[in-house]
Amino acid sequence: MPAVGSRSSAADAEAARISAAIDEELRQERAARTKRKPKEVKVMLLGQAESGKSTLQKQFQLYYASQSLDHERPSWRPIVYFNVLKALRMILDEIDVSYPQAMHQPSSSGSSSYSPVSTANSTAGVFSFTSPQQSTSPKKLKSKDSQSPPTTVNCPDPNWFPELNYLRSKILPLVASEEALASELSGGITLSGGRTGVYVRTGWQALVTGSRAWPIAGSGSGGGIGSVPRASAVTNIVAKTLQATKDEIYGLWRHPGVLALLRDGKLRLEESASFFLENIHRISEPDYLPVMGMHDLFIVIEYHLIDHNAGLEDILHVRLQTLGVTEHSFDITIGGSQLHWLMYDVGGARGQRHAWVPFFEDARAIIFLAPISAFDQYLDEDPRTNRIDDSLQLFTQIVSNKLLSNAALVLMLNKTDLLKRKLQAGIKVRKFISSYGDRPNNYEEVSEYFRAHFIQVQKRKDVAGRTLYVHFTSMLDIKATQRIIVNVGESILRLHLADIGLA
Repeated sequence: MPAVGSRSSAADAEAARISAAIDEELRQERAARTKRKPKEVKVMLLGQAESGKSTLQKQFQLYYASQSLDHERPSWRPIVYFNVLKALRMILDEIDVSYPQAMHQPSSSGSSSYSPVSTANSTAGVFSFTSPQQSTSPKKLKSKDSQSPPTTVNCPDPNWFPELNYLRSKILPLVASEEALASELSGGITLSGGRTGVYVRTGWQALVTGSRAWPIAGSGSGGGIGSVPRASAVTNIVAKTLQATKDEIYGLWRHPGVLALLRDGKLRLEESASFFLENIHRISEPDYLPVMGMHDLFIVIEYHLIDHNAGLEDILHVRLQTLGVTEHSFDITIGGSQLHWLMYDVGGARGQRHAWVPFFEDARAIIFLAPISAFDQYLDEDPRTNRIDDSLQLFTQIVSNKLLSNAALVLMLNKTDLLKRKLQAGIKVRKFISSYGDRPNNYEEVSEYFRAHFIQVQKRKDVAGRTLYVHFTSMLDIKATQRIIVNVGESILRLHLADIGLA
């Protein structure tokens, strides 16, 4: 009879053999899974609210996963409508404040005709900043008719009031649908204070691949070009009302009283508003689908013979507020290597920035967007803080954060198109940033001034002494932005391969 110790030793040996075999099998499975699965690269898009982060994410999606964005087109239709309604509501609200006389005037008997008026939306310590109170003095507006005397918003033309009252009465029923449409699109989400809107949902779990991060009620399944899902009752009502009032909407947008409010700075619309209102006749068509990108643009031009400018990218112009952090996933191939990019778009408002920090540690790259067109703007959360100053402070926090010391740094000085437009309109940088002094008020000088200050911050505060990749960008310029995307992607890939010892 074998000894007890001998039996125990044999059993232990057999258990060890089985355990080793299981471990080896698991190791081989992991190796095979790793071999099949593309390498993950985590990229974070950081910057203040309205800096262009979500638009850049759509540019990446358009370049690397355009098919998924194409399938989403029908779902963007009510979002475009919401942007239109929001712009109209902001215009009517300001008319009520600035032109109270218009509310007590008899309406014109019929729709007035308005001659086209070319308009650029005039919303169209490192620094020393001028206080908001000092920088918002009323400006006189020159009439398009050189024989007419200059006018100001404080002295409006009385002939405006009957026209504005008529347009207001025609458009108010449409604007009244804004809250219902927002509630439907956002599933009833509201911010503190009960403010409604359309928001990209909070949380890492909101994974976006071929579908939106928010539910769109009654949308059904998306399709390709020409495939329109079942629209909701609210969307249908809004679409029909848009079609019925498109001439009045365009008339309001081009009305000299509204242009005066824009030029005086009393009316500050979101940057996309002018695009959608200028294209309202196309957007209000019954078979309207948002235009996606350059390939889609060529199809529209070829088959509908529309003007090139009317085919600009609707989806890129859409403005939605991001709440929290949203993950977007792309499988991309760069230089023969397949990568699985996880791109994180974050809410940039001050109250949301605390949510970024827990997810910094394993970021491979940081793309920081700073809207240099915002030199004449102040934070919604703090009207005393200039937005350029806020961007610099936020950039300082990012480059000095030890959790991000292993991440590549890409700085995009964004919205150069708006900066050029403001400078051409004669808006003086030194009026808002006193330290700019008597430097020339042109794009070359202004853009270089801002670039130099961001570079100075990085050199002084960067905890890792990294190379800073700097690009001047306009997110609505698809060709230029996608050239930058390729360069940025290749730079991140080289750093990633070097980090894992393959370069």
